[in-house]
Amino acid sequence: MQQQFFTLPNGLQIILIDTKSFPTITTLLLVGAGSRYEDKKNNGIAHFFEHMAFKGSSKYANSFVISSTIEGLGGAFNAFTSKDHTGYWIKATASHFPTVVDVLSDMVLHPLLLEEEINREKGVIVEEINMYEDMPSRKVSEIFETLLYKGNPLGYDIAGSKKTVMSFTQKTFKDYIGELYHPANAVLVVAGGLEQGVNYRKLIEESFGTWDGDNRKTVFEPVSEQQTEPQILVQKKKTEQAHFCLGFRAFPLMDERRYAMSVLTAILGGGMSSRLFIEVRERRGLCYYISTGRELYTDVGNVVTQAGVTNKLDKVKEAVKVILQEHKKIGTDTITAEELSKAKELIKGRLLLSMEDSLNIASFYGSKQLLEQQVLDPAEVIKKLDSVTGEEVSAIAREVFIPGRLNFTMIGPFEKDAITKEDLSM
Repeated sequence: MQQQFFTLPNGLQIILIDTKSFPTITTLLLVGAGSRYEDKKNNGIAHFFEHMAFKGSSKYANSFVISSTIEGLGGAFNAFTSKDHTGYWIKATASHFPTVVDVLSDMVLHPLLLEEEINREKGVIVEEINMYEDMPSRKVSEIFETLLYKGNPLGYDIAGSKKTVMSFTQKTFKDYIGELYHPANAVLVVAGGLEQGVNYRKLIEESFGTWDGDNRKTVFEPVSEQQTEPQILVQKKKTEQAHFCLGFRAFPLMDERRYAMSVLTAILGGGMSSRLFIEVRERRGLCYYISTGRELYTDVGNVVTQAGVTNKLDKVKEAVKVILQEHKKIGTDTITAEELSKAKELIKGRLLLSMEDSLNIASFYGSKQLLEQQVLDPAEVIKKLDSVTGEEVSAIAREVFIPGRLNFTMIGPFEKDAITKEDLSM
Protein backbone atom coordinates (compact mmCIF):
# COMPACT_ATOMS: atom_id res chain seq x y z
CA MET A 1 0.00 0.00 0.00
CA GLN A 2 1.20 3.49 -0.84
CA GLN A 3 0.37 6.29 1.58
CA GLN A 4 0.38 10.05 1.11
CA PHE A 5 -0.02 12.50 3.99
CA PHE A 6 -0.73 16.21 3.68
CA THR A 7 -2.54 18.97 5.53
CA LEU A 8 -4.85 21.58 4.02
CA PRO A 9 -4.21 25.28 4.86
CA ASN A 10 -7.16 25.15 7.30
CA GLY A 11 -5.52 22.35 9.32
CA LEU A 12 -7.45 19.32 8.04
CA GLN A 13 -5.15 16.28 7.87
CA ILE A 14 -5.49 14.09 4.77
CA ILE A 15 -4.33 10.51 4.24
CA LEU A 16 -4.50 8.86 0.80
CA ILE A 17 -3.91 5.11 0.75
CA ASP A 18 -3.65 3.32 -2.59
CA THR A 19 -4.14 -0.43 -2.13
CA LYS A 20 -3.55 -1.13 -5.83
CA SER A 21 -6.60 -3.40 -5.75
CA PHE A 22 -10.23 -3.17 -6.89
CA PRO A 23 -11.34 0.28 -8.11
CA THR A 24 -13.45 0.83 -4.99
CA ILE A 25 -12.66 3.25 -2.18
CA THR A 26 -13.74 4.24 1.31
CA THR A 27 -13.81 7.91 2.18
CA LEU A 28 -13.78 8.34 5.97
CA LEU A 29 -13.96 11.54 7.99
CA LEU A 30 -12.94 11.20 11.65
CA VAL A 31 -13.59 14.03 14.11
CA GLY A 32 -12.24 14.23 17.66
CA ALA A 33 -15.72 14.47 19.12
CA GLY A 34 -17.34 11.87 21.34
CA SER A 35 -19.18 11.35 24.59
CA ARG A 36 -16.16 12.12 26.80
CA TYR A 37 -16.36 15.73 25.57
CA GLU A 38 -19.94 16.10 26.86
CA ASP A 39 -21.44 17.14 30.19
CA LYS A 40 -24.47 15.98 32.15
CA LYS A 41 -26.83 18.25 30.23
CA ASN A 42 -25.76 17.39 26.68
CA ASN A 43 -24.77 13.73 27.16
CA GLY A 44 -25.65 11.97 23.92
CA ILE A 45 -25.22 14.99 21.63
CA ALA A 46 -22.22 13.54 19.76
CA HIS A 47 -24.22 10.44 18.86
CA PHE A 48 -27.35 12.47 18.07
CA PHE A 49 -25.48 14.77 15.69
CA GLU A 50 -24.08 11.71 13.91
CA HIS A 51 -27.73 10.92 13.09
CA MET A 52 -28.59 14.49 12.15
CA ALA A 53 -25.78 14.75 9.61
CA PHE A 54 -27.78 12.38 7.41
CA LYS A 55 -31.02 14.37 7.72
CA GLY A 56 -30.27 17.06 5.16
CA SER A 57 -27.66 19.66 4.24
CA SER A 58 -27.44 22.80 2.14
CA LYS A 59 -27.00 20.89 -1.14
CA TYR A 60 -28.77 17.64 -0.23
CA ALA A 61 -32.15 18.61 1.19
CA ASN A 62 -33.08 15.55 3.24
CA SER A 63 -32.20 11.97 4.14
CA PHE A 64 -33.84 10.61 1.00
CA VAL A 65 -31.77 12.86 -1.26
CA ILE A 66 -28.56 11.84 0.56
CA SER A 67 -29.33 8.12 0.52
CA SER A 68 -30.58 8.06 -3.06
CA THR A 69 -27.51 9.99 -4.22
CA ILE A 70 -25.08 7.50 -2.64
CA GLU A 71 -27.10 4.39 -3.42
CA GLY A 72 -27.60 5.69 -6.96
CA LEU A 73 -23.83 5.38 -7.31
CA GLY A 74 -23.96 1.81 -6.03
CA GLY A 75 -22.40 2.99 -2.78
CA ALA A 76 -22.93 2.35 0.92
CA PHE A 77 -22.63 4.75 3.83
CA ASN A 78 -22.85 4.92 7.60
CA ALA A 79 -21.38 6.53 10.68
CA PHE A 80 -20.37 5.69 14.25
CA THR A 81 -19.78 7.45 17.55
CA SER A 82 -17.32 6.39 20.23
CA LYS A 83 -16.17 8.00 23.46
CA ASP A 84 -13.33 9.95 21.87
CA HIS A 85 -14.18 10.29 18.17
CA THR A 86 -16.93 10.16 15.56
CA GLY A 87 -16.65 8.79 12.04
CA TYR A 88 -18.61 9.26 8.81
CA TRP A 89 -17.87 7.03 5.82
CA ILE A 90 -18.97 6.33 2.26
CA LYS A 91 -17.86 3.37 0.14
CA ALA A 92 -18.23 3.55 -3.63
CA THR A 93 -16.40 2.90 -6.86
CA ALA A 94 -13.37 5.15 -7.34
CA SER A 95 -14.87 6.90 -10.36
CA HIS A 96 -17.57 8.46 -8.15
CA PHE A 97 -15.17 10.10 -5.69
CA PRO A 98 -16.07 13.70 -6.71
CA THR A 99 -19.70 13.11 -5.73
CA VAL A 100 -18.78 11.12 -2.61
CA VAL A 101 -16.49 13.80 -1.18
CA ASP A 102 -19.04 16.50 -1.99
CA VAL A 103 -21.84 14.66 -0.15
CA LEU A 104 -19.65 13.84 2.83
CA SER A 105 -18.39 17.39 3.24
CA ASP A 106 -21.79 19.02 2.83
CA MET A 107 -23.64 16.80 5.31
CA VAL A 108 -21.01 17.35 8.03
CA LEU A 109 -20.07 20.98 7.35
CA HIS A 110 -23.49 22.32 6.35
CA PRO A 111 -26.22 20.29 8.14
CA LEU A 112 -29.68 21.84 8.13
CA LEU A 113 -30.54 20.76 11.70
CA LEU A 114 -34.24 21.45 11.18
CA GLU A 115 -36.24 21.47 14.43
CA GLU A 116 -38.87 19.14 12.99
CA GLU A 117 -36.15 16.64 12.04
CA ILE A 118 -34.56 16.93 15.48
CA ASN A 119 -37.88 16.26 17.19
CA ARG A 120 -38.62 13.32 14.90
CA GLU A 121 -35.18 11.78 15.48
CA LYS A 122 -35.58 11.99 19.26
CA GLY A 123 -38.06 9.13 19.06
CA VAL A 124 -35.65 7.11 16.93
CA ILE A 125 -32.81 7.50 19.42
CA VAL A 126 -35.01 6.72 22.40
CA GLU A 127 -35.89 3.44 20.68
CA GLU A 128 -32.19 2.85 20.04
CA ILE A 129 -31.57 3.30 23.78
CA ASN A 130 -34.42 0.87 24.49
CA MET A 131 -32.87 -1.63 22.09
CA TYR A 132 -29.54 -1.51 23.92
CA GLU A 133 -31.34 -2.03 27.23
CA ASP A 134 -32.66 -5.28 25.76
CA MET A 135 -29.13 -6.39 24.83
CA PRO A 136 -27.45 -7.28 28.16
CA SER A 137 -24.36 -8.66 26.43
CA ARG A 138 -23.76 -5.13 25.12
CA LYS A 139 -25.14 -3.16 28.04
CA VAL A 140 -22.92 -4.86 30.61
CA SER A 141 -19.77 -3.48 28.97
CA GLU A 142 -21.28 0.01 29.05
CA ILE A 143 -22.02 -0.14 32.76
CA PHE A 144 -18.51 -1.55 33.32
CA GLU A 145 -16.97 1.74 32.17
CA THR A 146 -19.70 3.66 34.02
CA LEU A 147 -18.45 1.99 37.20
CA LEU A 148 -14.80 2.39 36.27
CA TYR A 149 -15.02 6.10 35.40
CA LYS A 150 -17.86 7.16 37.67
CA GLY A 151 -18.28 10.93 37.80
CA ASN A 152 -16.22 11.52 34.66
CA PRO A 153 -17.67 11.95 31.13
CA LEU A 154 -15.61 8.93 30.03
CA GLY A 155 -18.12 6.87 32.01
CA TYR A 156 -21.15 8.36 30.25
CA ASP A 157 -23.33 6.26 27.96
CA ILE A 158 -22.53 7.22 24.37
CA ALA A 159 -26.21 7.36 23.40
CA GLY A 160 -27.08 9.55 26.39
CA SER A 161 -30.27 9.11 28.40
CA LYS A 162 -33.88 9.48 27.36
CA LYS A 163 -34.06 12.65 29.45
CA THR A 164 -31.08 14.36 27.86
CA VAL A 165 -31.98 13.29 24.33
CA MET A 166 -35.50 14.69 24.65
CA SER A 167 -34.13 18.04 25.83
CA PHE A 168 -31.91 18.82 22.84
CA THR A 169 -32.65 21.82 20.64
CA GLN A 170 -31.03 23.26 17.53
CA LYS A 171 -28.87 25.42 19.81
CA THR A 172 -27.53 22.32 21.61
CA PHE A 173 -26.23 21.00 18.29
CA LYS A 174 -24.78 24.30 17.13
CA ASP A 175 -22.95 24.86 20.41
CA TYR A 176 -21.44 21.37 20.29
CA ILE A 177 -20.44 21.61 16.64
CA GLY A 178 -18.90 25.04 17.20
CA GLU A 179 -16.78 23.65 20.02
CA LEU A 180 -15.46 20.46 18.40
CA TYR A 181 -16.14 20.35 14.67
CA HIS A 182 -13.19 22.22 13.23
CA PRO A 183 -10.63 21.03 10.65
CA ALA A 184 -7.65 20.89 13.02
CA ASN A 185 -9.64 18.34 15.04
CA ALA A 186 -10.29 16.00 12.12
CA VAL A 187 -8.68 13.55 9.72
CA LEU A 188 -9.95 12.60 6.25
CA VAL A 189 -8.84 9.25 4.83
CA VAL A 190 -9.36 7.94 1.31
CA ALA A 191 -8.41 4.27 0.99
CA GLY A 192 -8.74 1.69 -1.78
CA GLY A 193 -7.94 1.34 -5.44
CA LEU A 194 -7.27 4.99 -6.24
CA GLU A 195 -7.54 6.06 -9.86
CA GLN A 196 -4.34 7.15 -11.54
CA GLY A 197 -4.34 10.71 -12.83
CA VAL A 198 -7.03 11.93 -10.44
CA ASN A 199 -6.07 14.98 -8.37
CA TYR A 200 -7.53 13.85 -5.05
CA ARG A 201 -6.00 16.74 -3.14
CA LYS A 202 -7.67 19.29 -5.41
CA LEU A 203 -11.07 17.59 -5.12
CA ILE A 204 -10.76 17.38 -1.33
CA GLU A 205 -9.71 21.00 -1.04
CA GLU A 206 -12.68 22.10 -3.16
CA SER A 207 -15.05 20.37 -0.73
CA PHE A 208 -13.31 20.81 2.65
CA GLY A 209 -11.07 23.83 2.07
CA THR A 210 -13.79 26.29 3.14
CA TRP A 211 -14.17 24.61 6.54
CA ASP A 212 -13.36 27.32 9.06
CA GLY A 213 -9.84 26.92 10.40
CA ASP A 214 -9.35 26.70 14.16
CA ASN A 215 -6.21 25.60 15.94
CA ARG A 216 -7.83 25.08 19.34
CA LYS A 217 -6.79 21.91 21.07
CA THR A 218 -9.74 19.74 21.98
CA VAL A 219 -9.85 19.38 25.77
CA PHE A 220 -11.54 16.73 27.89
CA GLU A 221 -11.83 16.24 31.64
CA PRO A 222 -9.03 13.84 32.62
CA VAL A 223 -9.80 10.81 34.75
CA SER A 224 -8.45 10.73 38.30
CA GLU A 225 -7.85 7.12 39.39
CA GLN A 226 -7.56 6.40 43.11
CA GLN A 227 -9.10 2.94 43.43
CA THR A 228 -7.75 0.80 46.31
CA GLU A 229 -10.39 -1.94 46.62
CA PRO A 230 -12.67 -3.92 44.29
CA GLN A 231 -15.80 -2.22 42.92
CA ILE A 232 -19.00 -4.13 42.14
CA LEU A 233 -22.16 -3.19 40.27
CA VAL A 234 -24.94 -5.73 39.76
CA GLN A 235 -27.97 -4.68 37.71
CA LYS A 236 -31.00 -6.85 38.32
CA LYS A 237 -32.83 -7.86 35.16
CA LYS A 238 -34.72 -10.94 34.06
CA THR A 239 -32.34 -12.64 31.65
CA GLU A 240 -31.64 -16.16 30.45
CA GLN A 241 -27.89 -15.72 31.00
CA ALA A 242 -25.80 -13.85 33.53
CA HIS A 243 -23.61 -11.41 31.58
CA PHE A 244 -20.64 -10.00 33.42
CA CYS A 245 -17.46 -7.97 32.93
CA LEU A 246 -14.45 -8.52 35.14
CA GLY A 247 -11.59 -6.12 34.56
CA PHE A 248 -8.74 -4.02 35.85
CA ARG A 249 -7.44 -0.50 35.36
CA ALA A 250 -4.49 -0.46 32.99
CA PHE A 251 -2.48 2.29 31.25
CA PRO A 252 -3.02 4.92 28.52
CA LEU A 253 -3.04 4.53 24.76
CA MET A 254 0.53 5.61 24.06
CA ASP A 255 2.20 3.37 26.65
CA GLU A 256 4.75 1.13 24.91
CA ARG A 257 3.47 -1.81 26.97
CA ARG A 258 0.32 -1.87 24.84
CA TYR A 259 1.86 -4.44 22.51
CA ALA A 260 2.61 -6.80 25.39
CA MET A 261 -0.93 -6.15 26.63
CA SER A 262 -2.31 -7.25 23.27
CA VAL A 263 -0.42 -10.52 23.55
CA LEU A 264 -1.60 -10.94 27.14
CA THR A 265 -5.26 -10.54 26.20
CA ALA A 266 -4.84 -12.95 23.28
CA ILE A 267 -3.39 -15.64 25.58
CA LEU A 268 -6.10 -15.12 28.19
CA GLY A 269 -9.22 -14.80 26.06
CA GLY A 270 -8.35 -14.08 22.45
CA GLY A 271 -9.91 -17.05 20.75
CA MET A 272 -11.28 -20.58 21.05
CA SER A 273 -7.86 -21.93 22.06
CA SER A 274 -7.28 -19.26 24.74
CA ARG A 275 -6.84 -20.19 28.39
CA LEU A 276 -10.19 -18.82 29.52
CA PHE A 277 -12.17 -20.37 26.66
CA ILE A 278 -10.67 -23.77 27.43
CA GLU A 279 -11.05 -23.55 31.21
CA VAL A 280 -14.47 -21.88 31.49
CA ARG A 281 -16.32 -23.20 28.46
CA GLU A 282 -14.64 -26.36 27.21
CA ARG A 283 -13.69 -27.99 30.51
CA ARG A 284 -16.55 -26.78 32.71
CA GLY A 285 -19.37 -25.85 30.32
CA LEU A 286 -20.13 -22.70 32.28
CA CYS A 287 -20.58 -20.25 29.42
CA TYR A 288 -21.33 -19.85 25.75
CA TYR A 289 -19.05 -16.90 25.06
CA ILE A 290 -16.03 -15.52 26.87
CA SER A 291 -13.35 -13.11 25.65
CA THR A 292 -10.71 -10.72 26.92
CA GLY A 293 -9.90 -7.35 25.42
CA ARG A 294 -8.49 -3.94 26.23
CA GLU A 295 -9.71 -0.37 25.87
CA LEU A 296 -7.01 2.29 25.88
CA TYR A 297 -7.72 6.02 25.96
CA THR A 298 -5.42 9.04 25.86
CA ASP A 299 -5.17 9.24 29.66
CA VAL A 300 -6.30 5.86 31.04
CA GLY A 301 -7.07 2.31 30.00
CA ASN A 302 -8.53 -1.00 31.11
CA VAL A 303 -8.39 -4.70 30.36
CA VAL A 304 -11.60 -6.68 30.72
CA THR A 305 -12.95 -10.20 30.40
CA GLN A 306 -16.61 -10.55 29.46
CA ALA A 307 -18.71 -13.69 29.59
CA GLY A 308 -22.28 -14.94 29.29
CA VAL A 309 -22.58 -17.58 31.98
CA THR A 310 -25.11 -20.18 33.08
CA ASN A 311 -27.91 -18.38 34.88
CA LYS A 312 -27.29 -19.77 38.36
CA LEU A 313 -25.45 -17.81 41.04
CA ASP A 314 -23.27 -20.70 42.19
CA LYS A 315 -22.14 -21.25 38.59
CA VAL A 316 -21.46 -17.54 38.15
CA LYS A 317 -19.26 -17.59 41.23
CA GLU A 318 -17.47 -20.68 39.98
CA ALA A 319 -16.78 -18.99 36.64
CA VAL A 320 -15.50 -15.86 38.38
CA LYS A 321 -13.21 -17.96 40.56
CA VAL A 322 -11.74 -19.79 37.56
CA ILE A 323 -11.27 -16.54 35.61
CA LEU A 324 -9.43 -14.90 38.51
CA GLN A 325 -7.24 -17.98 38.94
CA GLU A 326 -6.21 -17.73 35.30
CA HIS A 327 -5.47 -14.02 35.68
CA LYS A 328 -3.22 -14.79 38.62
CA LYS A 329 -1.52 -17.77 36.97
CA ILE A 330 -0.46 -15.87 33.88
CA GLY A 331 1.61 -13.58 36.09
CA THR A 332 3.48 -16.47 37.69
CA ASP A 333 3.54 -19.19 35.05
CA THR A 334 6.23 -19.47 32.43
CA ILE A 335 4.63 -18.67 29.08
CA THR A 336 5.88 -21.22 26.59
CA ALA A 337 7.40 -20.25 23.28
CA GLU A 338 4.56 -22.09 21.53
CA GLU A 339 1.83 -20.21 23.41
CA LEU A 340 3.57 -16.89 22.86
CA SER A 341 3.97 -17.55 19.14
CA LYS A 342 0.36 -18.65 18.74
CA ALA A 343 -0.93 -15.47 20.43
CA LYS A 344 1.22 -13.25 18.23
CA GLU A 345 0.13 -15.03 15.07
CA LEU A 346 -3.51 -14.65 16.09
CA ILE A 347 -3.14 -10.88 16.50
CA LYS A 348 -1.08 -10.45 13.33
CA GLY A 349 -3.41 -12.63 11.28
CA ARG A 350 -6.51 -10.75 12.35
CA LEU A 351 -4.83 -7.43 11.65
CA LEU A 352 -3.77 -8.45 8.15
CA LEU A 353 -7.12 -10.08 7.36
CA SER A 354 -8.87 -6.86 8.34
CA MET A 355 -6.75 -5.02 5.77
CA GLU A 356 -8.73 -6.75 3.01
CA ASP A 357 -11.47 -4.15 3.57
CA SER A 358 -10.85 -0.52 2.60
CA LEU A 359 -13.02 0.70 5.51
CA ASN A 360 -10.78 -1.12 7.99
CA ILE A 361 -7.70 0.31 6.31
CA ALA A 362 -9.12 3.83 6.51
CA SER A 363 -10.10 3.34 10.17
CA PHE A 364 -6.68 1.92 11.06
CA TYR A 365 -4.72 4.83 9.61
CA GLY A 366 -7.23 7.54 10.47
CA SER A 367 -7.72 6.64 14.13
CA LYS A 368 -3.97 6.40 14.70
CA GLN A 369 -3.43 9.82 13.15
CA LEU A 370 -6.31 11.42 15.08
CA LEU A 371 -5.73 9.83 18.49
CA GLU A 372 -2.00 9.07 18.49
CA GLN A 373 -0.73 11.83 16.17
CA GLN A 374 1.38 9.21 14.45
CA VAL A 375 0.83 6.33 12.06
CA LEU A 376 2.59 2.99 12.26
CA ASP A 377 1.75 0.89 9.23
CA PRO A 378 0.76 -2.77 9.78
CA ALA A 379 4.32 -3.98 9.14
CA GLU A 380 5.65 -1.73 11.92
CA VAL A 381 2.93 -2.89 14.32
CA ILE A 382 3.81 -6.52 13.54
CA LYS A 383 7.49 -5.78 14.24
CA LYS A 384 6.52 -4.36 17.65
CA LEU A 385 4.44 -7.45 18.42
CA ASP A 386 7.21 -9.82 17.37
CA SER A 387 9.58 -8.19 19.87
CA VAL A 388 7.32 -8.96 22.86
CA THR A 389 8.76 -11.57 25.24
CA GLY A 390 6.99 -14.01 27.53
CA GLU A 391 8.46 -12.30 30.57
CA GLU A 392 7.08 -8.94 29.42
CA VAL A 393 3.62 -10.49 29.19
CA SER A 394 3.87 -11.98 32.68
CA ALA A 395 5.19 -8.68 34.05
CA ILE A 396 2.18 -6.82 32.64
CA ALA A 397 -0.12 -9.34 34.35
CA ARG A 398 1.61 -8.80 37.70
CA GLU A 399 1.43 -5.01 37.31
CA VAL A 400 -2.19 -4.81 36.17
CA PHE A 401 -4.03 -7.72 37.79
CA ILE A 402 -4.09 -6.24 41.28
CA PRO A 403 -7.11 -7.02 43.53
CA GLY A 404 -7.46 -3.40 44.63
CA ARG A 405 -7.92 -2.29 41.01
CA LEU A 406 -10.49 -4.94 40.09
CA ASN A 407 -13.97 -3.98 38.83
CA PHE A 408 -16.97 -6.24 38.30
CA THR A 409 -20.33 -5.55 36.65
CA MET A 410 -23.14 -8.00 35.97
CA ILE A 411 -26.63 -8.01 34.50
CA GLY A 412 -28.88 -10.90 35.54
CA PRO A 413 -31.72 -11.93 37.86
CA PHE A 414 -29.71 -11.25 41.02
CA GLU A 415 -29.80 -8.79 43.89
CA LYS A 416 -27.16 -6.06 44.01
CA ASP A 417 -25.23 -7.86 46.80
CA ALA A 418 -25.19 -11.23 44.98
CA ILE A 419 -21.45 -10.86 44.37
CA THR A 420 -19.25 -9.74 47.26
CA LYS A 421 -15.65 -8.62 47.52
CA GLU A 422 -14.86 -12.03 48.98
CA ASP A 423 -16.03 -13.61 45.72
CA LEU A 424 -13.44 -11.50 43.90
CA SER A 425 -10.44 -12.49 45.98
CA MET A 426 -7.41 -13.63 43.99
